[in-house]
Amino acid sequence: MALTVVVVLLLVTAADGAARASTPVYLDPAYSPAERAADLVSRMTLPEKASQLVSSQSAAIPRLGVAAYGWWNEAAHGVAREQTNDGDQPPTLINTTSYPVSLSLASSWDPELVRREASMISDEAREVVRDNRLDLDFYSPTVNLARDPRWGRNDETFGEDPFLTATMAAQFVSGLQGDGPYLKAVATLKHYAANNSESSRLNGSSDMDERTLREYYTAQFRDVIRWARPGSIMSAYNSVNGTPAAASSHLIETLARQTYGFGGYFTSDCDAVYEMMAGQNWQPPGGGLLDQYSRTAYALTAGEDLNCTQGYHDEWNYANTIPAAVARSIGGLTENDVDVSVARLFTARMALGEFDAQSQVPWVTAARARLAARTSTGTETPERLDMARAAAAESLVLLKNQVLPLPRRGRIAVVGAFADPPEIYLGGYSSIQTSAGVAKSVTPLQGITAAAAPAKVDFLPGMIPGSLDTVDPAAVKAAAGYDAVIVVAGTDRSTASEDHDRATLALPGAQADLIGQIARANPHTIAYLETVGQVDVAPFAGAAAAILWSSFNGQQKGAGLADVLFGAVNPSGRLPFTWYASEAQLPPMEDFGIRPTATTPGRTYQYFTGAPAYPFGYGLTYTTFRYDALHVTRSGDTLTATATITNTGARPGAEVVQLYATTPSARPSDERPRRRLVAFRKVSLAAHESAPVTLTFPVGALAFYDDDAFRVTPGAYGLELSASSADVRQRAIVDISEPPPPALAVVTADPPRLQLPTGTRIDPQVTVAMTDQTRYGPGKLPAGMTVRYDSNRPSVIRPDGTALIAVHPGVATVTATVTDRGVSARGTFVLVVR
Repeated sequence: MALTVVVVLLLVTAADGAARASTPVYLDPAYSPAERAADLVSRMTLPEKASQLVSSQSAAIPRLGVAAYGWWNEAAHGVAREQTNDGDQPPTLINTTSYPVSLSLASSWDPELVRREASMISDEAREVVRDNRLDLDFYSPTVNLARDPRWGRNDETFGEDPFLTATMAAQFVSGLQGDGPYLKAVATLKHYAANNSESSRLNGSSDMDERTLREYYTAQFRDVIRWARPGSIMSAYNSVNGTPAAASSHLIETLARQTYGFGGYFTSDCDAVYEMMAGQNWQPPGGGLLDQYSRTAYALTAGEDLNCTQGYHDEWNYANTIPAAVARSIGGLTENDVDVSVARLFTARMALGEFDAQSQVPWVTAARARLAARTSTGTETPERLDMARAAAAESLVLLKNQVLPLPRRGRIAVVGAFADPPEIYLGGYSSIQTSAGVAKSVTPLQGITAAAAPAKVDFLPGMIPGSLDTVDPAAVKAAAGYDAVIVVAGTDRSTASEDHDRATLALPGAQADLIGQIARANPHTIAYLETVGQVDVAPFAGAAAAILWSSFNGQQKGAGLADVLFGAVNPSGRLPFTWYASEAQLPPMEDFGIRPTATTPGRTYQYFTGAPAYPFGYGLTYTTFRYDALHVTRSGDTLTATATITNTGARPGAEVVQLYATTPSARPSDERPRRRLVAFRKVSLAAHESAPVTLTFPVGALAFYDDDAFRVTPGAYGLELSASSADVRQRAIVDISEPPPPALAVVTADPPRLQLPTGTRIDPQVTVAMTDQTRYGPGKLPAGMTVRYDSNRPSVIRPDGTALIAVHPGVATVTATVTDRGVSARGTFVLVVR
């Protein structure tokens, strides 16, 4: 089990000890979080270590001052659950701010908006968790790709594209975790990998070739790891190519740690280790059927550090199976494997400031100051509600428009069961809104009524009471007499959710018929669709004067909608997915291929060969934009595209400038995508204003996975400056005659064990990954590639040629510097020497 990316050598020196005799290393903030974590682990018994590797909750160890800790907390679009239960699911929080879900945020194409929202989420989290310092590891965000609109959890995603998802999710991670010497919270990317079907998520296998796995299903994980350094990753329930994700050393160690450079801890999805045995009936190579001990052993040795267990399937978990599994050495499991996992978990807790004086942790002092300054207003503050409103407005996608923005005059009808429901549906993993939270929430009807004055607003249910299945003819007749009609339609948990895929893209009940009938009766009909993802718009798209879409848009959804309807905000959302015309265009859900075949049209804008209802990246505004003078240059390994964007209309607005790469000289047998998003930027311009736009991306973004590496094939590549994936405004060709050679990217190490006796000669077993994802090692590196070791305390850890010697008890951090053709990369690692 590799001690990858961050490993630290812990020894207590005489010099250190004289000054710090009364302070254990793990309580001394002068040491790094990894050093302190490893020291703490070295003081534990095996049963105590095992007790730390469960999510609900890890046990208190009073003799060491370790508090019970809940790892399973939720903050997908607002802090929503805190794990204060032991052996059960975490309770849902009450009256915390609920923002638009990730799919709505992705529609904004505004990474900075995502960062600000996530930062507000973790600010609020620091205010509501125990003592402002515990239970701060959140199982968010979901970065699985929305490859099929029928998937029940598409609203949790950032869309279908790896690059867009990685860009937005990296900002969510950065905002949630914060900047500074301490983490504000820990973000957990989920669900790794290829978890895209509720019907098969527990015990199905997502099967694909290695190219699809690397280019599509793990590419966004790779980039978020590289750009934002998330503290945690959750492995999926499902298998990938027959091996459970919770026991896949290929996914966890080879790809995430050694190739992508992930340095945090892995957690299972909840009861996924149990499902390896009970649902998947998996048999490891050379082994028989699993029992409660062997399932633990194979997951832990694969790198699954934390066992998320609710305790309702059976009574077994890491805490009560590890000691026996170690004693029996099942699957080669040793106490060292346990040490490594526990150290990773406590590195996260140390980085959060849990073990330091709370007056020295800025996130704690800031949260307590905010709480002290309030009286009884709660944590749904005006600033957070304003953010929810702004995000809701910016997330709206205008699909069709003949009448917006609406004037504030005459009579307006608001129609539909979703316009003013008794309970606002906020999406999965939402907090509970009691009367105090409801008072701070805005339904579409409430938002429109408040914004429309002096226009008169009436509500028409639209359906026979108590059902979505029957259109009320009286409502249709009445709607014909209004100056404008806004029909609010949607989906909720009954249509799709965790554990529940959709079979059809049709709007539930008779909602599509309602929109169509009213639109034919009144030519000024606007349809607002708030849904889990794409729906079939064919029954009403021709008749409706305007169509707006978002996913579940937070507790200020009605205010954000009204801002756009009446022109206070110019819509700027763009689709983060291909809007398929119907489910007839889709392969079976269980087909994880994305490239077209003889019987399937392919998936996503990259490969889909059919005619969508709306293309990826599409969205209208109340103004128009012109693109001029595309120019592309190359400097070293970077390509730069410049152009001028002009707002040619009479209103200020924002344009999402999208840059796609194509491969015009590729052979059909190469099965290249039609285009790939490589850069984008959201640009706000006043009426008639022009501004230069610069988009940069690495030449390596043009690579494809081929023959066990990502390679940029020499030749011509097309660049398309576009308003959507189907609306190309400017084109250029760039010749890549000399692709950049592979360079050092990730250095990791796998020393023999975390705790070593003095005098041990240590071979760190270094592994190197290159920018093309080729790997070398462990141990043996190519000729010409050199390794140098440096110790921050050479009196206790002494470099000795290609190895290290532990010469005295103490603490040291060792850095391995690998050099290849004049370029260097580094990795650090930690051990305990006694």
